[in-house]
Parts: sequence; structure tokens; C-alpha cells
Amino acid sequence: MNCTARLRWPAAGAAAAAAGYWFCMSPYSQALGEFPYRGAGSDKVVALTFDDGPNEPYTSQLADFLAERQIRATFFQVGRAVLRYPEVSRRLLADGHVIGNHSFTHEFTNCLSPRALAEEVRKGQEAMATIGLRPALYRPPWLLRIPALRGVLADHGLRAVSGEFCHPLEVFQPRAQLIADGVIAKARPGSIVIFHDGYDGHAGNRASTVAAARIVVDRLSRDGYRFVTVDELLGIPADQQQAPAHAAAC
Repeated sequence: MNCTARLRWPAAGAAAAAAGYWFCMSPYSQALGEFPYRGAGSDKVVALTFDDGPNEPYTSQLADFLAERQIRATFFQVGRAVLRYPEVSRRLLADGHVIGNHSFTHEFTNCLSPRALAEEVRKGQEAMATIGLRPALYRPPWLLRIPALRGVLADHGLRAVSGEFCHPLEVFQPRAQLIADGVIAKARPGSIVIFHDGYDGHAGNRASTVAAARIVVDRLSRDGYRFVTVDELLGIPADQQQAPAHAAAC
């Protein structure tokens, strides 16, 4: 094999990996079904979303701050974490926040096969039922979609929701201003921002995320933005017992 051929194989592999990521994990890809990552319209509204919780004390710190500002957000929660902190999830509901299904275990391998994925979604819904909730919204862990996802969600009356990650390094908890700067730079009317108040359904330090959310709210509020929940933004139900919400960004 000559040098040119040897160079082609790594390039082809990289291209295939990039294509696979785009189709199955990109926040923006619609290749495997509708996956809204922002709302329509020009109104200056933003939906703040928080994944992987509840995770204490950080979820409650966010709840305290959002209550001070009279802001409602959307929390995509992991079933086993809800069973660990049911009182935290109940508090969020009482405060008017929306809770969506974010799987039961948040284990990567459980999102790869149709059977395992169906179990994740089913058990996630069952965990939510323990706090009196039947979510209508689902966000896949890591935004990972497989072809079977659409049918699994339809079986459970769920709709998938995407968004834009606040910062690619948030998992490592860099300083709060760095995370916030990433959000502020990308914010536009209809944005759905993805923060993480938990760590794959486990405990984890999320102090920088909490502080970053405060900075983002302060800055975007000064810029004339207001904050809505995902169901309000997209005009879809948040709970299976609700009528569809009116789109906030029209």
C-alpha cells in the first residue's frame, strides 16, 4: 500500500465518524426524526434546561435562584436520581417548572439497542409516576438517537427535544464565567440552552453551572430576554394530561 492510500483510510474513517456523530448525536440533525433545538419566531425568549439531575445541593440551589427571579425552567431528569431525591423533583413541580424524561440510568450502552432503550424510557416514566407526573417530553442522554427511538417514544406518548449545549467543557466545571460566555455568545430568540445540574444521574459538583446560570440570567435579562419553559417555547404539551401550550416565540 502506497503512502497516499495509507492516508486515505484514516481520512475516510474520520469522515465516517463525523457523519455518524451528525446523524445520531448532533443537537441539530433531523435525520432520525423531528428533534427541535430552538423555537421559531423573533421574540426575545430563551428556554433554560437542566439535565441529569436531580443532584443535591445543586438542583435546589438552582430552584432557589429561579424562584427569586420568578423564572420557570425545564429539567430533564434521570429516573434513578428522581427516586433518590423525590422531594426535590416535587419541589420543582410545585414551583411551576417542567420535568421531562431523561432515561432511567443514563448509561450509554442502554441507549444503543431497541430493547434496552425501550426499558430505559419505560422505567424513566415509571420513576416520574412516583411523583405524580406523566411527562410528554424526552431528551436522550448525550442527545443520542437510534432509528428505533421514534417508535419507542410514540409508544409512551413522548416527544424528543434537543437544544444547544451551554459549553463543551461544562462537564469539567471550568470557571462559571467561561460557561456563561458560551451561552451568551450563542443566545438568540428561541434558544434552548442545555445546562447540567447532575452528572449522568450520579452525584457531581455542579457549582460552576449554578453560578453560570445566574450570570446568564442577569446578562440576558439586561438584553431584554425573558425565560420560558420548553413546552411554552415549542407550543407542545409538557405533561400527557395537559392540552398543548401556546408557542411563546411566535
